[in-house]
Amino acid sequence: MSYLLRRLPLSRLLLLCGLVVVLGSSLTALAFALVSGPTPPPKPLADAVHDALAEAHGQPIEGVSAQIQLTNHLLEGANLASGGGEASQLTSSPLISGASGRLWISKERHVRLELQSEKGDTEIYYDGHTVQMYDPSSNTLYRYTPSAHEGGTEQSAVPDSGAHHEAPTVAKIEEAISHLSKHANLSGATPTDIAGQAAYTVRVTPKESGSLLGGAELSFDAVHGVPLRAAIYSTESSAPVIELAATSISYGPVESSVFEFTPPANTKVEEVVLPEKDGAKPGDSTQGGERPKVTSQGHGLSTIGVLESKTKLGASTSSTLPEGLPQVKINGTTATELTTELGTLLTFERSGVRYLVGGAVPPSAVEAVAKGL
Repeated sequence: MSYLLRRLPLSRLLLLCGLVVVLGSSLTALAFALVSGPTPPPKPLADAVHDALAEAHGQPIEGVSAQIQLTNHLLEGANLASGGGEASQLTSSPLISGASGRLWISKERHVRLELQSEKGDTEIYYDGHTVQMYDPSSNTLYRYTPSAHEGGTEQSAVPDSGAHHEAPTVAKIEEAISHLSKHANLSGATPTDIAGQAAYTVRVTPKESGSLLGGAELSFDAVHGVPLRAAIYSTESSAPVIELAATSISYGPVESSVFEFTPPANTKVEEVVLPEKDGAKPGDSTQGGERPKVTSQGHGLSTIGVLESKTKLGASTSSTLPEGLPQVKINGTTATELTTELGTLLTFERSGVRYLVGGAVPPSAVEAVAKGL
């Protein structure tokens, strides 16, 4: 992870983070509908989960098509647009600013997510192994293919078409809920309607305090067993910071042509390569073969991470965060700070070492750790 942070600009990191969030939400959460529909009968959470999964295995889904709305308030207060350059490009991305669009998932677990914007549609494709994201504002195609040792990600929001898998028993589900309840508070299964479908919503909130993560909500189809909504909340606001929402959803076969994508002419292709699990590869360090040092303070959701990397002699000393962000003093050194509703990032350079400090905590907590370095 340290290698990736060190080699990619923040704008690309956030775009890739946005990709992970949106694609993960797409596969496990299609979203809240704004239309009224049927609501299921009240049930205990374990029974609601069991019955939905049992129905899904009994009636396999051939595919999913949905109209969606992505809401993202994560960087609203950061004033990145005033910085120009990459900062302005970052805020114009529908992954960061939010957008309406469409989503398809096939029986073969192929995925296409389309987010619409004035500068063109951002397209995300997944063929069961490779993830591709086309950014029209820069005419760039980002492509990531897991290596053999990483393994494939063969899970999807569409239940397996084979009926040989059995739904877990109510007892097994209750056991899983009991284990999760040791670390978080779970609500019951609240009956609702989502995308015109009868559904249940569950809210999860952390038991520990100190972080900016206020909780999350997940909604799932009471009949088809498909997760329908995901939302992340901050302790700073009652409204979700990030939410994927659908105004309509339907189940049925999806034409294979939907997942065919030919990028425009002169498209730049960037292959995304994640670092090896044991750290940076030889030759990838900042200077003299030395790897960045990664440490952390605290525990649980309030953990604060610190990345220290030596800078090259004569290299630019510009901040790893976009220009135009607020600056604070850390023991006399000027630091750049990015604050969001879900966490804080702070970076500064001192004595030939670049520090990146961050966590899902308020600025005061990150600054306190930085002052102790």
